[in-house]
Amino acid sequence: QVQLVESGGGLVQAGDSLRLSCAVSGRTFSRYAMGWFRQVPMKAREFVAALSWSGTTTNYKDSVKGRFTISRDNAENTVYLQMNSLKPEDSAVYYCAARGVYSGSNWAPNLPTEYDSWGPGTQVTVSS
Repeated sequence: QVQLVESGGGLVQAGDSLRLSCAVSGRTFSRYAMGWFRQVPMKAREFVAALSWSGTTTNYKDSVKGRFTISRDNAENTVYLQMNSLKPEDSAVYYCAARGVYSGSNWAPNLPTEYDSWGPGTQVTVSS
């Protein structure tokens, strides 16, 4: 397993942008598929975006397609979530997640149960 720490959350207005970062430490970062999830009180954690180990496969929740972009910098052991045109319904605690995979994997999982490491989360609040 690896250790994950998210940053970059905050309070913004509708239409603004934020970039979330997830710093990864503990093992070889490049052997992990990475994902972002979010959760609001009293609701289940929901998938937002995922990126394969290979970097060639991305997967997005329908409501964020065209607005959010997931990317990774293996040299910096960091994964990012660029969020543009934010809406109040994007408000949530955002979590970074990692899943160990085999070299060359194109898998970008979208279920929480498919990940084995999680960060503590960062709050994103979008005001109308």
